[in-house]
Amino acid sequence: MSAKRINALRKKLRESNLDGLIVTHLDFIRYLTGFSGSAGLLVIGSNGAEFLTDFRYKDQSRKEVAGARVHIARGGDLLEGLKDLKGLADRNTRYGIDAAHLTLAQHTRLRKVWPGVLLANAEDVLADLGWVKEPEELAAIRKAAAVSDTAFERVLSLVAPGIRERELAAELEYQMMMLGSSKPAFETIVASGWRAALPHGAASDKKIEKGDFITFDFGATIDGYVSDITRTVVVGKASPRQRKIYDIVLRAQLAGIRKVRAGVAGKAVDNVCRGIIKRAGYDKHFGHGTGHGIGYYVHVGPRLSPLSNDILQPNNVVTVEPGIYISGWGGVRIEDDVVVTRGGGKVLNRAPKNLLEL
Repeated sequence: MSAKRINALRKKLRESNLDGLIVTHLDFIRYLTGFSGSAGLLVIGSNGAEFLTDFRYKDQSRKEVAGARVHIARGGDLLEGLKDLKGLADRNTRYGIDAAHLTLAQHTRLRKVWPGVLLANAEDVLADLGWVKEPEELAAIRKAAAVSDTAFERVLSLVAPGIRERELAAELEYQMMMLGSSKPAFETIVASGWRAALPHGAASDKKIEKGDFITFDFGATIDGYVSDITRTVVVGKASPRQRKIYDIVLRAQLAGIRKVRAGVAGKAVDNVCRGIIKRAGYDKHFGHGTGHGIGYYVHVGPRLSPLSNDILQPNNVVTVEPGIYISGWGGVRIEDDVVVTRGGGKVLNRAPKNLLEL
């Protein structure tokens, strides 16, 4: 599989008149080679691929890396190790770099290590890497979504006044691990009461209080692929205002899911969700995009936002996650993982979306 992915990328390099590509982003490296460590550099040339890591990953890299020859950089300096890769840095060759993930310091050092090589921005070459999922990728994401659903169901019994957000987050992550997740997909969000107005309100020491909205945003990782789900519940009986806000967000989310289909623009899905929230008078309280792609990490493409130029393709997996956030009061977000097909969007999550009063 790794060789297939690297060869497909090599074809795009030729189309962009590039002699090779230097990959430094670890998520891209894991997708292309299978390497899961924290230090790696991949060089894709016209006739092969070379992978550099340090001594710590000597054995691990030789077990994990496929589609590239493994090299252990002397002294652990990966950029310096490029000097030992023969036949790549010919004068006037053009190598692509991922400017979005390459630091200025790394760029400066690359120019010194390979002085005769022309470095060009290859963001376009990498732009849609891993967006369209293969069957085994879809299977892993489905399992990750199922793990998230089950973990959420188990945690609900613990929700009560007095428990802290951090305790609920820890229990969610523990349950996901027990169900087979290798790690959380991202920092788990548990935001209650006024903190539910924070779209990325990471779990704090705040105690849950009666009448609080609680937003749970979390995900599992299975075979390197992630899920991303959000549910909002209320502690005790919901107030009329809470029911109203929740209903608006739920209607927007369901409408967005109905709009998902191969060939539809990402901004069109966003427009459907945003339109419902705007007509209800809460457009100023929905300040982020409606969704994003997921896969070998969170926030791959395509994007569902007013600024997106992406067109949905079969076997993209996207989130649909509109929300309303009212400072000082609270907020609601509802999110599912959705597989794009020619016949519409297939929701992977099964956790209930009716307003739960706990």
